[in-house]
Amino acid sequence: MQDKDLRRYSSVVVDGDEQASSRAMLRAVGFTDADFKRPQIGIASTWAMTTPCNMHINDLATEAAAGADEAGGKGVVFNTMTISDGISMGTPGMRYSLVSREIIADSIESVTAGEGFDGLVAIGGCDKNMPACVMAMARLNRPAVFVYGGTIKPGANRRDIVSVFEAVGAKSSGAISDDELLEVEQTAIPGPGACGGMYTANTMASAIEALGMSLANSSAQEAVSQQKKDDCRRAGEAVVELIRKDIKPLDILTRKAFENAIAVVIALGGSTNAVLHLIAMAREANVPLTIDDFTEIGARTPVLADLKPSGKYLMSELIEIGGIQPLMKRMLDHGLLHGDCLTVTGKTLAENLSDVADYPAGQDIVRDFDNPIKPDSHLSILYGNLAPEGAVGKITGKEGLRFQGTARVFHSEELALQAILDGEIEAGHVVVIRYEGPKGAPGMREMLSPTGAIMGKGLGADVALITDGRFSGGSHGFVIGHVTPEAAVGGPIALVENGDTIVIDAQSKEISLKISDEELAARRAAWRRPPSSVKTGALAKYRNEVSSASEGAVTIPPEWDA
Repeated sequence: MQDKDLRRYSSVVVDGDEQASSRAMLRAVGFTDADFKRPQIGIASTWAMTTPCNMHINDLATEAAAGADEAGGKGVVFNTMTISDGISMGTPGMRYSLVSREIIADSIESVTAGEGFDGLVAIGGCDKNMPACVMAMARLNRPAVFVYGGTIKPGANRRDIVSVFEAVGAKSSGAISDDELLEVEQTAIPGPGACGGMYTANTMASAIEALGMSLANSSAQEAVSQQKKDDCRRAGEAVVELIRKDIKPLDILTRKAFENAIAVVIALGGSTNAVLHLIAMAREANVPLTIDDFTEIGARTPVLADLKPSGKYLMSELIEIGGIQPLMKRMLDHGLLHGDCLTVTGKTLAENLSDVADYPAGQDIVRDFDNPIKPDSHLSILYGNLAPEGAVGKITGKEGLRFQGTARVFHSEELALQAILDGEIEAGHVVVIRYEGPKGAPGMREMLSPTGAIMGKGLGADVALITDGRFSGGSHGFVIGHVTPEAAVGGPIALVENGDTIVIDAQSKEISLKISDEELAARRAAWRRPPSSVKTGALAKYRNEVSSASEGAVTIPPEWDA
């Protein structure tokens, strides 16, 4: 390719007498004469001291920029924002978490397009900024590589953030003391990195690697490690090579690639948030993907990895035996992955996996196909008169596959949590938390605080929880989220009353409110949406634009729906 072909976008910004002012500005930030002839690589850093997930990412961004420079490009680091789910959890601030996915995608798109970068490396370390990075890459369709910031090291006694949430419930039930709760709080988070189980961050990192947008094992490296630094440097080199080969995200983000990502998420026992984020990412790539695809792929894909929250092991322990690459090799050999998908290496998935060694003998983190944790998906897409447009359950089978109970209804997460901690929730109850959907919150908060309290009180097998909000990847138990239509638009979840019988059946894929159609119609006629305190700002804009959870909670309609 000619020099200018490698600088398809930056040449417009820096070439010619008329762009002397642009060059003058860039000289001030360190450009030399030679740099103006190099392809410019934007390095999107999601660094922030708001969360341990991202506190180290500027150092990683520096490594990625160095890799781009060594490969013949010019790395330019820029920043975007992030919000900590773990810190905002259970507070009004959590409303901004899912909203931040759109803001981050918008900001990466805006800087990359506005500055004329020819390629992009984006480094994400927390739940929403990772899908946001890929959403921006799909919009821009310029050569790009995603890098995961890496998982946190285990805390004392193999603790992590979910240990803290569950300890709160244990303390409220008298199972542990104030001093024991404090000790858990002080030791669960030892330093930088994303939450340590197969929660949303590690789920999405694995999904993005399976999509082909990350280099091998980017999802399976600790945040504080030489391997992660090397991963960043190689990503900077790789994006320059992608520019030379003219390989762009939409060449990689195909329907088959998304099917691969779904299958890997299921095999790992990943977060329900993957449903929301993969649909949103697919829509940015103009790839038709719906919640029903998770059912179809899930019918043939077993859960194989015994990882927290419902399992035994942490991501660091999976890293020790080889990460997700051996699992993907096994899945490819069993016909569960499409090997012909292109990846950011410039090779196909099958080519990347051809020399991957299997897991060491005797390990029990990833099971064999003849001994799965669950023979089909733990992600259950449920329908019924309570969720006519679908809901997402995370049911591993350890909780049972069917639950029938009596509704206890709450109009917010805070009210439900207080009732749980006060001992008002008992075996046989179905906790219903509503007006927490994309429009209702607004922002679709996660319910880790109430689910953690339920588990901490020892009620995980005896109490179900349903919501039009969503769950942290750390939630487990008999939990159903993403109920659509949501309460704020008059969905049936808005019509549930205390004492109603609710049936959740993961085998028949049904979630039902056991009242007559006539009674449901009468309640609907009498329903009025409660007023919202949100009148202005980002939350109000989001509420006006956002689609339902079953459509990915996106704010721009896809072309293929037009």
